[in-house]
Amino acid sequence: MEVFIFSLVMFSTMIFGVPIAFAVASAALALLLFFGPGLPLEAVLVVMSQRMFSGADSFPLLAIPLFFLAGNIMDGGGLSARLIRLADAMIGWVRGGLSMVVVMAEMMLAAIAGSPSAVSAAIGSVMIPEMKARGYNENYAAALVAAGGSVGPIIPPSIMLVAFGSLANASIADLFLAGIAPGVIIGLSLMALCYATALVRNYPKGDRPSFKNITNALGKAILPIFAPVIILGGIFSGVFTATESAMIAVVYALIVSMVFYRTLSFKDVLRICYESAIISSQIMFIISMAAFAGWVLASQHIPQDIASFFLSVSDNPLIILLMINLMFLAFGCFIEGIAIMVILLPTILPVVEALDINLTFFGIMIVINLAIGTITPPVGTCLIITSSIAKTPLQYVIREILPFIAVILAVLVLIVLFPGIVTFIPDYFS
Repeated sequence: MEVFIFSLVMFSTMIFGVPIAFAVASAALALLLFFGPGLPLEAVLVVMSQRMFSGADSFPLLAIPLFFLAGNIMDGGGLSARLIRLADAMIGWVRGGLSMVVVMAEMMLAAIAGSPSAVSAAIGSVMIPEMKARGYNENYAAALVAAGGSVGPIIPPSIMLVAFGSLANASIADLFLAGIAPGVIIGLSLMALCYATALVRNYPKGDRPSFKNITNALGKAILPIFAPVIILGGIFSGVFTATESAMIAVVYALIVSMVFYRTLSFKDVLRICYESAIISSQIMFIISMAAFAGWVLASQHIPQDIASFFLSVSDNPLIILLMINLMFLAFGCFIEGIAIMVILLPTILPVVEALDINLTFFGIMIVINLAIGTITPPVGTCLIITSSIAKTPLQYVIREILPFIAVILAVLVLIVLFPGIVTFIPDYFS
């Protein structure tokens, strides 16, 4: 009954357009008022505010707004354009090379920004018009950029991995290490699909660049390339934590954009800080509300009840993982990724612990599910962004995105069947 009341209130309020954070809080309040210890409303609100502050008062969570800020500074400073020119010089000359350039550029930018929406917007604004000008179908171009942007949550440093590590009390450094192999596999798989599509549709190929052009592009992109090297190298070597690395990323982005390239003014930085603060505050508010909801659910023993239900269905880890994947894929069609984690993780983690599933592997599996959610309708954020840039109806982009979703799903199945793909790098460095 408790689960029914919580779900009913949460989804009913969401259907009527209530923001996710308030929908989660409303469901938790309803649960506490109906099934709680009978506290007066004033006491319930005091408990709510305390749990909200304690949920947001986390040092690792500070990395989320900082990585947002670093990515926006680097994008505003023109670093994405430099990465695109480098990728074009490397592979733009093969058949369908421009489409492969999109994926490679988004992989490189994901190692800086860590946000699928930011990556899709930054690359899409430059590459979708260019692809249309070179004869690519506009719907295909929008779908490709959206699919490439979905790699953002997987390749470190990733905001979603930071959120998972904070919510699940998992090592963020291990999650970053574990995300490298799946992110690269997904990127290469998308590039292979791009090449096959180019052969079928006879998409053009560019001119083979000279060695001078390649070295020139590399020289102009060397500072952006060093950003993930510094960030991830410091984390993996133990010199600084993920949160400290986010602050270093902000400082590095400011120095590169304002001192070396001089592409950002102080006024531009103030605008970027304001925009980053707005987005970050939305995420942190969801997390703080979810902290209150998680406490209410735990007080009613709902996570333990759900764990018992899962284990009563089967004690086979593969069957349980299949059920969890289907659940997260379904939620991903309607709700933003971090919101899904804060809603579902408190109820799922007891199952993971009971089956002794590796938490690092589980985190990567969940984030891949959420990455797919960014390109599945009706609320796929990357799809909405790229279709708006391409000025094409969303339904036409959805048709083109289906093969890309199939490729990422295939990689998801692969890592579920062979978890060592995810865990071998963190195990090597442990």
